[in-house]
Amino acid sequence: MAARKPTMLDVARHAGVSLKTVSRVVNQEPHVSAELRRRVQAAIGALGFRRNEAAARLARGATMLTLGLVMENISNEFSSRLAKAVEAAAAEHDALVVFGSYEERPERERMLVEAMYARGVDALIVVPSAAGHGWLTAHPGLTAVFVDRVPSGLEHADAVVLDDARGGLAATEHLLAHGHRRIALISDDDGLSSVRDRAAGYRAALRAAGVPVDESLVVRGLFDPWRVAPEVSRLLDLPAPPTAFFATNNRAATGILQALRERPPELARPAYVGFDDFSLSAVFDPGVTVVRYDTELLARTAVDLLFTPSPQARRVTIPVRLIPRGSGELPPP
Repeated sequence: MAARKPTMLDVARHAGVSLKTVSRVVNQEPHVSAELRRRVQAAIGALGFRRNEAAARLARGATMLTLGLVMENISNEFSSRLAKAVEAAAAEHDALVVFGSYEERPERERMLVEAMYARGVDALIVVPSAAGHGWLTAHPGLTAVFVDRVPSGLEHADAVVLDDARGGLAATEHLLAHGHRRIALISDDDGLSSVRDRAAGYRAALRAAGVPVDESLVVRGLFDPWRVAPEVSRLLDLPAPPTAFFATNNRAATGILQALRERPPELARPAYVGFDDFSLSAVFDPGVTVVRYDTELLARTAVDLLFTPSPQARRVTIPVRLIPRGSGELPPP
């Protein structure tokens, strides 16, 4: 694969200045100090940057900076909300966004990242898979921020993550406060940093309450609601079933709802708390108690990091909060 040409973001990172400053120098605009102009021109020479069509259009007042957004699955409500929020945040910087979805296939994730990089996308926002990302070191000029998860094998990259451990802790403490002691965990791939941290919060809450972690109530590696539902039913049919569930993402919470819909109404209903809000969570009876966060803040923070280059890796944590709606407040039978 041909090496990608350096972009203005690469120049900005190398010179330690803002993207706007590079744009002004490239387009020979006024209001740039001689020192900043010298630093930008030195970076241009060092990187071999050449004014491209994007720069030419910027000179004519058009908007041509392009960001790539690579996500797991655009059909997931988290992904679609994130895409909308990234697009809105990028528009504030006069940038366009192109999207790619790797459908839980790490090899497609790599293909999307490298294809966007080679085709001159200025910078990337990536929701990384659980696979290793050491291959990214072969592209030192790539400007990227990772969102929601820390990429495996690339722990010093810029990343914007949620306070996942705090969310798992709060969800489990909430269920414990309502009398539950047999609390099941329904989780995604343990290779994802977000899943590990949410599970760590779950375990920390149980330990603090003096409740042993029953590994028979921990289910891992489930991606889809149709796979979660039978596992939830299996757990509820145990001789000593869980009285509550903590679902580490919105798909797992949807699977719990599917399983409960299929059970006879006379059977006791477990309590449950999900991580990630979703559009119908308040429609059910009872409403779904969730750990929620500000998706717009998540996206805006990631975009702002792209437009403020730094030689040091940065990690930003977005706060979360528990929203009680009824399902997490059900008492044990």
